[in-house]
Amino acid sequence: MGLKEEFEEYAEKAKTLPENTTNEDKLILYGLFKQATVGPVNTSRPGIFNLREKAKWDAWKAVEGKSSEEAMNDYITKVKQMQEAAAAATS
Repeated sequence: MGLKEEFEEYAEKAKTLPENTTNEDKLILYGLFKQATVGPVNTSRPGIFNLREKAKWDAWKAVEGKSSEEAMNDYITKVKQMQEAAAAATS
């Protein structure tokens, strides 16, 4: 399986992470996903009153220097870690 296929598989798995996944973890995944699929931030930073969109933008901006491949690998690793943590929490 190629990196892109594995990335897409883990993007699906990310949708099944538990509801108690922290916002911080969700933002990390969001930033890596956008960097992997879109590339560097291509929009201006949302205004001060749009906190949710601003947090998402900041998470994306934080991984700006990564290549698409690096972002895909980091995304897969992060989802694996979150799955293991969720499994450990339920046992």
